[in-house]
Amino acid sequence: MIQENDWSNDWSSDIVDTMKTAEKTISASEFKAKCLKILEELDPPGIIITKRGRPVARVTPIPAEDNLKLIGSMKGKIKIKGNLFSTGIKWNAQS
Repeated sequence: MIQENDWSNDWSSDIVDTMKTAEKTISASEFKAKCLKILEELDPPGIIITKRGRPVARVTPIPAEDNLKLIGSMKGKIKIKGNLFSTGIKWNAQS
């Protein structure tokens, strides 16, 4: 007699949820063995690391920042006092 809620290990609710979202998953042991290769090829949505079929972590890439907006952003906001190339201390190099 088969019960209505008799799920096999292959069709646990975690796997069904993962199938609905179509996210990439990998076991922790496989991630440990292949982590450098995985990090080199990581897509923007990232991947989910699982232990015993349960999600434990999500690895996502850090978005690249455009630093061009920083160039010139302080123009007119900084005042230079004195000589930039001097320490302000007089010393004798001969001594």
